[in-house]
Amino acid sequence: MASTGERPRRQRRCIGWMRPVVMPLVACLLWAGPSVAQSHEKGKASYYSKSMDGHKTASGQRMYNDSLVCAHKTYPFGTLLKVYNPANGRSVIVKVIDRGPYVRGRVIDLSWRAAKELGIISQGIAMVTVQKAYTIVVPFRPDDEEVELPELELETNEGSQGMVPFWQDMKEDAADTQKAVDGKKAPEAQKPADKKAPEGSKKTGDAGGKKPAS
Repeated sequence: MASTGERPRRQRRCIGWMRPVVMPLVACLLWAGPSVAQSHEKGKASYYSKSMDGHKTASGQRMYNDSLVCAHKTYPFGTLLKVYNPANGRSVIVKVIDRGPYVRGRVIDLSWRAAKELGIISQGIAMVTVQKAYTIVVPFRPDDEEVELPELELETNEGSQGMVPFWQDMKEDAADTQKAVDGKKAPEAQKPADKKAPEGSKKTGDAGGKKPAS
């Protein structure tokens, strides 16, 4: 039977043998722990009131009600987060521009528009799932950035009536109408005015051929 003095020695040997294996594993867990915790986060979400519209945030940017932004405690500014509401299946992607919320149980503060997209305006506070938006799928975007476009030969018929814009016809009609109006005014302006006989001639006429008596 081993004495009590030999037990601590065996335990020390076991600990000394396991230390090179355990310490790197613990270090890896400590390093990966925060990233694993941030990759998938559950908690309560609240939103800013409308009175905060235009106020400066911790990042220096201004928070507007119609923008898709949020506040988070640990994610760097500019990070895109995907917030999912399990109650109705809605989700929204927001950008971190502020710090908070500093209330126990809450994980994110949303802008008014983001809260409206999730459908939590009437509730005020709702349980959500927050994760980093690694990739954003753009619909109908090709995998290859360089896309060869076909060469198209486009021809126009200059003499065709269908190719003449309607506003050009309206302009020509207005010009013809103006010419017709100007043509009517010209003869009226050219009519001679009535000539009046000079007063001296009337007086000589009244005298007639009568001569004064000598």
